[in-house]
Amino acid sequence: MVNLQNITVHFAGRYLFEEVSFAVGKADKIGLIGRNGTGKTTLLRIIAGESEPESGTVSTPNDFTIGYLPQEGGFDSTNLLFDEAASALDQIKNLEAEIETLTEQIGSRTDYDSKEYKNLLDKLTESNDRFRMLGGASAESEIERILLGLGFERTDFYRPMNEFSGGWQMRLELSKLLLRQPDCLLLDEPTNHLDIESVRWLEEYLKSYRNSILLVSHDRFFLDSITNRTIEISLGKIYDLNCPYTEFIERRELQRQHQVQAYQNQQREIAQTERFIERFRSKATLASRVQSRVKQLEKIERIELEDEDYSSIRFRFPEPPRSGRLAAEAIELSKSYGDKLVLKNVHLAIERGEKIAFVGKNGEGKSTMLKILSQMDKDIEGELTIGYNVQTGYYAQNRTDMLIADDTVFETIDRAATGEARPRIRSLLGAFLFGGDSIYKKVKVLSGGEKSRLSLARLMLEPINLLLLDEPTNHLDFQAKDVLKNALLDFTGAMIIVSHDRDFLHGLTTKTVEFRNKSLKEYIGDINEYLDTRQIEHLAKLEEKNKDNNQSFQQEAVVVSQSQATRLQQKQQQKEQNRLQKLGLACENEIDSLEKQIAKLEVEFADVGFFSDPAAACRKQDEYDSLRKALNTKMDEWSALQEELMEYVP
Repeated sequence: MVNLQNITVHFAGRYLFEEVSFAVGKADKIGLIGRNGTGKTTLLRIIAGESEPESGTVSTPNDFTIGYLPQEGGFDSTNLLFDEAASALDQIKNLEAEIETLTEQIGSRTDYDSKEYKNLLDKLTESNDRFRMLGGASAESEIERILLGLGFERTDFYRPMNEFSGGWQMRLELSKLLLRQPDCLLLDEPTNHLDIESVRWLEEYLKSYRNSILLVSHDRFFLDSITNRTIEISLGKIYDLNCPYTEFIERRELQRQHQVQAYQNQQREIAQTERFIERFRSKATLASRVQSRVKQLEKIERIELEDEDYSSIRFRFPEPPRSGRLAAEAIELSKSYGDKLVLKNVHLAIERGEKIAFVGKNGEGKSTMLKILSQMDKDIEGELTIGYNVQTGYYAQNRTDMLIADDTVFETIDRAATGEARPRIRSLLGAFLFGGDSIYKKVKVLSGGEKSRLSLARLMLEPINLLLLDEPTNHLDFQAKDVLKNALLDFTGAMIIVSHDRDFLHGLTTKTVEFRNKSLKEYIGDINEYLDTRQIEHLAKLEEKNKDNNQSFQQEAVVVSQSQATRLQQKQQQKEQNRLQKLGLACENEIDSLEKQIAKLEVEFADVGFFSDPAAACRKQDEYDSLRKALNTKMDEWSALQEELMEYVP
C-alpha cells in the first residue's frame, strides 16, 4: 500500500496540491485525471520518490517496490534490445549467480555431516525455490511475450538500442517495468508511443496485472477498460470515487452542479453583506452591527469554481472551398528510405468529404503517406494526383517550422483568424490550454508540446478542404480533444487521421485503411467496426485456409494417378493426417491447461506470505513439480506428433 498524507506543493504562486491525502491499495487500478497543468505528473514523481513535496509524507511497507514510466526519458544504452530488456530481471539474475556459487561450494566440500554443509544445502534449496517462484525458468519466454506484445519484431531483438527512436525506446522502458512486476505501477501517458494493436495488448495485460496501478491517460476507452477507481485533481484538491472514468464523469457532473449552486448562493450572501456594510458604515448607532458583518465576511470560506470547461465550445473550421470529386489519388505508389522499402505499389483514392483513419503498427508507413499526400515528400515512385482546387492542411507533432519565433501565442492565432472566429480567439486558445498570461509568451520559448497545440489551433482557422492529421491528440487533455473532435465532426472537407486514440476516432471516420507489410487494405466503417471486422476476418481466413488445403490435397490425389489403388492410398494418408492433427490439437490444449496451472502456482509462490504455512508450501511445491513433469511429457508427445505429421506435408 502507498499512503499519502497531507501532500502540499506550490507552483507559480498557486497550490498544485493543498494537504492532499489518499491511499493506494493492493487491488486498486486508479485513473489519475485532471486538466493539463493540474499536477498529475508532479504527483506521480512524488510517489516515485523523484520529487519532494513542500510538506506531507509518502509511506510504503518495507520491501515495497514502485515502478515509474515518465512521458519522456533519456536513453544512452548500447545493449542489444533483448539484453536490455533482460536487465530488468536483476533479482532472477542474482539468484542464478547465487545458485551457481552455492553449487560450486557444495561440490568442493567433503564434510557431508557438518553443520556448514547442511546450511549450504538449505540455502541452495531456498534459492532454487525462490528462483522457480519468480518464474526464472520461463524468464526468456516472458521477455519475448512482452516485447512482441508491445510491437517489437523478433528481428529487433538483437539490434543495439541506439538504433531505435525515442518512441521505441520508451516501449522498451515499459517492457522492463512490466517484467519487474513492481508492487505499484505508475504510468504517465503509456499509450503515447504505441499503435492501436499494442494499446489493445497493453490494455489486456494491465487488466490482469495482480498489483496496483496509478495511471495517467487521456484515452477514455483505455481508462474505462483498466481502472476501478478514479482520482481527479482540480484546484489543489482531489475528488476520489470508486468507479472507472465514464461513471466518474457522470457523478462529478452532479457534484459540479451542486458546487455552482452553492457558489451562486454564497455570492448573493456576500453581495448582501457588502451592501449592508457600505450603506451603514458611517452610522455610529450601527457601528457594532457593521463591525460584526465585517468579521462575518472575513470568516467566510470562499467557494472556488473549477476551471472553465471548454468542451462546451463548438468551434467550426472555416467553410472549405469546393474541390473536384477526387481530392487525391495514389496509383502504383512506392516509397523507400535508402534500402528500406516502406510502401510498395499501393493504391489509394480519397474522395471529396471522405473521412478516413490510417491504422497499423508504427513503422508501416502511415506518417509517410501523410507526408506524401501533403507533398512535403516528393521522392516517390508511381503516380500521385492532387484533385482540382484542393487546398491541403497538414498537422504533425514535429512540424512547427511555419510558426514565427518572435510572435506571441495570441499574435499567431490573431494573424490567422478571420470573420466570426476573431471574437472567439481567447476561447480557442483556452480550449487548447493557453490561458491567462501564457497567451503573451513568445513562440520561441514554448515547449514542443505547446508548439504542437498552437499549430493545431491555428490549423482550425485555415480554409482547407483536405485535412491531414498525424497524432493530433497526444498533447491534449479531454476538454481540448472534445473541442477538436466536435470541430472535425462538423468539417465538410476530406480528412485523414493517424491516431492510436480509439475514443477520439470512434464515430469520427467512415473508412479505415490498414497499413501492413508495405501494402494497404480498406475497411468500411469507423475504428470499432474495423477492430470487430479484423477479428471476424482472421477467423474466416483460418477456415478458408483449411478449406483450400483440403481441396488442394484432393486435387493432387486425382492428378497423381487415376488408379483405384492410388486414390485409396491418398484417402488413407488424408485420414492419418487428420488423426495426427486432432491428436496434436488435443495435446496443445492439454499443454495450455498445464501452463496455466503452473503460472497460477508461480503467482502464489511470488506472494511474500507463501512460506507462512510450511506444510501447505511443501504440498504446493510437490504439485508444481508434478505439473512441470507432466508438461515436459506432453511437450515430448507433441514434438513426436509433429514429426509424424511432417511425413504427410508436401
